[in-house]
Amino acid sequence: MRWENRRRSDNVEDRRGQNTTPVNAAMGGGIALRLLPVLLKTKGGRTLLLLGVLAFFGARMLGIDLMPLLTGGQISTSSAPAQLSAEQQQLGEFVSVILADTEDTWSQIFAAKGQRYQPPKLVLFSNYVQSACGSANAAVGPFYCPADRKVYIDLSFYHDLKTRYKAPGDFAQAYVIAHEVGHHLQTLLGITAQVRQQQQGLPKARQNQLSVRQELQADCFAGVWGHHADRHRQMLAPGEMQQALTAAAAIGDDRLQKQATGTVTPDSFTHGTSEQRMRWFKRGFDSGDMSQCDTFAAGTTL
Repeated sequence: MRWENRRRSDNVEDRRGQNTTPVNAAMGGGIALRLLPVLLKTKGGRTLLLLGVLAFFGARMLGIDLMPLLTGGQISTSSAPAQLSAEQQQLGEFVSVILADTEDTWSQIFAAKGQRYQPPKLVLFSNYVQSACGSANAAVGPFYCPADRKVYIDLSFYHDLKTRYKAPGDFAQAYVIAHEVGHHLQTLLGITAQVRQQQQGLPKARQNQLSVRQELQADCFAGVWGHHADRHRQMLAPGEMQQALTAAAAIGDDRLQKQATGTVTPDSFTHGTSEQRMRWFKRGFDSGDMSQCDTFAAGTTL
């Protein structure tokens, strides 16, 4: 992709190098965390309180907040951002440019409809992150949280996309960001809330069917962005369209289930098949029109 020397987004939170560890009974969490439970089990109430306070403020001096341990929350170990490699810095710049381009595309589309686009924040993290939707580690993959309107991604996912899922290339990586921004659009348009309401009380298989339609719409919205990035700003190099299709196919429910278990269970699909994901992305890319992305009005075969 031709992304160098383009505008970068101001809506990026780079949390890489910040160590936030979930609290649980089986986790030691460092010297200060191992000492605190021992001290709390010593003598009577006054000693317990005193030692708890000392442990608390001693830990704060080391940059560790122990108060969440007493309230069932998270322990955050503060540190300066880690030194990033040249590759990590470049990836951060890349996703910032892609996010900026989605901002330009959707701002123009919304403005044409007399509306104002409110862009999401993009959070870069390492290993583990806390969002308004709960905690997650890198294994979860990129996700969007409607509660805080932020996209979260551990950029190590791109290594998995290239090696594990066999979907390399800049446009494959850009598709991932654009898909999550598609979920942000669904939040702004009230689609996410409508889906959640419709899912209430339905059997699990029917809930999954609605989730599939929501995910395929986000794929289509990603394609709409790709159309405008290519048509109006010439960001794509020849042949790069196939990279996004390869990525969409690689993370289809049927392919992932087949790889993991050797069998496919359609009733458990939540994102759509490889063929569906490619088709809806291409529909958005070919048309450049978000009105073509109404997966909820599509037939039963999608």
